[in-house]
Amino acid sequence: MFYRGKFADGGDGREMAAKRQRTVDPGSSFYGTSTGSNFMYNPSPYGYVSQPPPPPPFPVVRLRGLPFDCTETDVAEFFHGLDIVDVLFVHKGGKFTGEGFCVLGYPLQVDFALQRNRQNMGRRYVEVFRSKRQEYYKAIANEVSDARGGSPRRSAPRAKSYDEGKESAEHTGVLRLRGLPFSASKDDIMEFFKDFGLSEDSIHIVMNSEGRPSGEAYVEFASAEDSKAAMVKDRMTLGSRYIELFPSSHSEMEEAISRGR
Repeated sequence: MFYRGKFADGGDGREMAAKRQRTVDPGSSFYGTSTGSNFMYNPSPYGYVSQPPPPPPFPVVRLRGLPFDCTETDVAEFFHGLDIVDVLFVHKGGKFTGEGFCVLGYPLQVDFALQRNRQNMGRRYVEVFRSKRQEYYKAIANEVSDARGGSPRRSAPRAKSYDEGKESAEHTGVLRLRGLPFSASKDDIMEFFKDFGLSEDSIHIVMNSEGRPSGEAYVEFASAEDSKAAMVKDRMTLGSRYIELFPSSHSEMEEAISRGR
């Protein structure tokens, strides 16, 4: 779910590369060389080469007091006008804590996000705090660990009955994806389902009323058998997020796509 500006930090696709000032290499032709002389030019250390500026702070804020039915779209609307790169909800014991993290497109936008502190989302006011990259990464690690194994969600009675409902649902060859990172592209989804040979035309990322990614997508598989087999990817991770899959239909997919137009 990507609004503008993509974070790229190694393999997890979450950190914006720092825009560091390029410095002039003292050994380059900028300094010139003296022909016909064995004099070696040794530039003064003062004023010729400046130190690169420190990397900008990681643009993330922490949220507290979120409604328990809050979605990524609700957070994006709460920070209307800012570039949202990722929204991460914090769980404990398989339950949503009402806290979360929001990664913004640029460090300067953190100050604008802090201006929303104690503004309402629905009937609840939400607190907004400065945060750090380490806090965000730690939260990611906890969520991914919880989703991959020993997850309280999987042992909860509600989650169990919910999963049984998925298993008994009729397959039509279409799956709905929920919980996608805002930065997720069609290529990312094709890689997620790499065993099924999807094409870009078979992937439909749903937009919200502002024309931005909503965190959901629909995928058309070659057959109902393929979509049923693809359910093995339910609650597996794409980037730092675990993705929920739901059997869907062409009519539901078309309705969702039309709402975002």
